[in-house]
Amino acid sequence: MLETRPTCENCNKALPFDSSEAMICTFECTFCKECVETVLEHVCPNCGGGFEKRPTRPKNLLKKYPVSTTIVHKPVDLKKHQERLNKN
Repeated sequence: MLETRPTCENCNKALPFDSSEAMICTFECTFCKECVETVLEHVCPNCGGGFEKRPTRPKNLLKKYPVSTTIVHKPVDLKKHQERLNKN
């Protein structure tokens, strides 16, 4: 089951369980759509994979299957990320 992390790892924008702006990679690294498109160039800075829209969790299931409350805020080192992009 997805953790459904509450914020963008880069800019810390709130991404609630029903956000249409949340994007995840295969390891559930979570970023907002704006960071994915404008900063990350659709490449995860942690694993190098791509992103997909994170599915939303139905509100009626939140009590039984709560979403994560752990904030992972690790602003991207843009220089290192650009180097990674240039290698591919």
